[in-house]
Amino acid sequence: MPTLADTTIRLLGQEPLAGRMPTADQLRLAEILDQAGFAYLEVSGGGCFDAAVKRGIESPWERIRALKARVSTPLGLALRGRFLVGSRPVGADFARRFVASAAENGIDVFRLHDPLNDVSNLREAAEAVVAADRDFEAGLVYSPGPTGEIDILIERAKALPELGAVRVLLHDPTGSLQPHKAEDLVHAIAAASGLPVGIYVQGAGGSALAATLKAAEAGAQLIACAIYPLALTLHRASGESLGEALAGMGLDPGIDVSKLWEASDLVDEHIGDEPVAPLAPRVAVRAAEHDVPAGLVAGVDATLRTQGAGDRLEEVLEELDRVRAEVGWPPLAAPIGQVLASQALLNVLSASRYLTIVDELRSLVSGRFGTPPGPIDPAVRRAVELTADPESEEDVVPRLSEVRANAEGIAASEEELLLLGLFGDDAERLLLGIRGRARGEADELDSVDKARAERIRELVRIVQETGIGEVTVEEEGMRVSVRSTPDVAPPSEAPLALPEEPAAEIPRPANGYVRIESPMVGTFYRAAQPGAPPFVEVGDVVAPGQTLCILEAMKLMNEVKAEVEAVVRSINVENAQPVEFGQVLFELEPLVGRPLDAL
Repeated sequence: MPTLADTTIRLLGQEPLAGRMPTADQLRLAEILDQAGFAYLEVSGGGCFDAAVKRGIESPWERIRALKARVSTPLGLALRGRFLVGSRPVGADFARRFVASAAENGIDVFRLHDPLNDVSNLREAAEAVVAADRDFEAGLVYSPGPTGEIDILIERAKALPELGAVRVLLHDPTGSLQPHKAEDLVHAIAAASGLPVGIYVQGAGGSALAATLKAAEAGAQLIACAIYPLALTLHRASGESLGEALAGMGLDPGIDVSKLWEASDLVDEHIGDEPVAPLAPRVAVRAAEHDVPAGLVAGVDATLRTQGAGDRLEEVLEELDRVRAEVGWPPLAAPIGQVLASQALLNVLSASRYLTIVDELRSLVSGRFGTPPGPIDPAVRRAVELTADPESEEDVVPRLSEVRANAEGIAASEEELLLLGLFGDDAERLLLGIRGRARGEADELDSVDKARAERIRELVRIVQETGIGEVTVEEEGMRVSVRSTPDVAPPSEAPLALPEEPAAEIPRPANGYVRIESPMVGTFYRAAQPGAPPFVEVGDVVAPGQTLCILEAMKLMNEVKAEVEAVVRSINVENAQPVEFGQVLFELEPLVGRPLDAL
């Protein structure tokens, strides 16, 4: 009988959902999923680490520890071969230390795949997983192209048992795996490797569910899924649908579907009332037509729109296909898909192919990332050689000893050193912010005078008891405003209640921009701390839930976030400037959607 692995917690921790659901509710969600009967909960991966570090609020390691303390179901982590959870390859020692830290923090199952399907790139991390006595699931990426994917995947599968894999997991980031192909691959990979086979697929229009059901019939022993709201939004296979369908086929995975609906209700409280990063049908159709991850197409589309070239999407996708063929038909899993898409954008927008070459493409062509499935075009190899800069350094993660030498006063543990090595300046800002909050906690508490706090409570009581609309008190540089909110009438119990008046449309400027107004009186800060880069600049593309600024009031920092996918068109307040309630802070031009993480 197949078992199911749930990816809900991981998907909530990466874009486009990062920050939408508070940590406390995610921990409650994990406790519900813990009772559902999953083989394991995949709770983190490259997208989660990237989002956590760049948001600068919480260490991704802390999230894993908090989850481990609340569940008994094994926890899983998705890794990108030598890239681990970043976009630059790491050395053998770094990979071993990272895996060891992840195991110590509570990871029980490692889903490890190489974006090029170069099995040799898995060796160091695989050895560390086995040494930590954890389960190593070896991923093979399915991504169509005229290279005989089935033959190549079968050949690569033969080398996995010697690495200590307990299972081969067929991974399809493009949504292009057809049900009959899934059946053939499950049979063939199992025969070639002698290992159990699992499957993790994406795909709109029900294709993911169809492929997983056919794989289960062929003997797949593990299927990755997500609860219904995320499966619907991010084109995954739904755990609710899988649990019921497999049980009806006589392949009951032992899942308590009622717990999944309970988990869905909790998620709906945060993302159920409005679309999350809606994927336009035009984008989804182009992704399916070109066998490209939908999130990658959405990212290309958003970039073209910011450049005023939104009508050139088809041209870039055709160029992406050519670039991929010229560099050996690598799979389009992250981060390789993003590298090839960046080069295709440059080729199209500059009207000259390979006049400028992305640094990561140089690394791919020169073999620093591993060996792609097919041969590299000699003309592209020659272009890379002719445009090489001998003075430039290879962009790789530094050795852990180098990171340690430069991290004095920043990192307090090896896991923090690993973050610095993988994410550089972004990780440094995160760690300094955590240190600053820890140091300032006592000072902030001491500075809040108990008598003053009691006066604030008294203001609230006055507003509640008298019906006054607003009370503002300013004293010794502190200004506090308390406003009442209108009571909401209970729903009518009449069987034939009169229809409600339609909600008034929010007025927008004639230019169609969305105005972000200050929700409070306070001080406007563009960055998390002095010296840090601003959260956004004019021209940046922002996602729903992305922080635009901080408003400080009474020594409390309040994040102001974007509510729509948009381009920042104006910033109307200077840094450290006082703002009033309702003052316009930003003007945003709405866009269609935000890239989804392909992992």
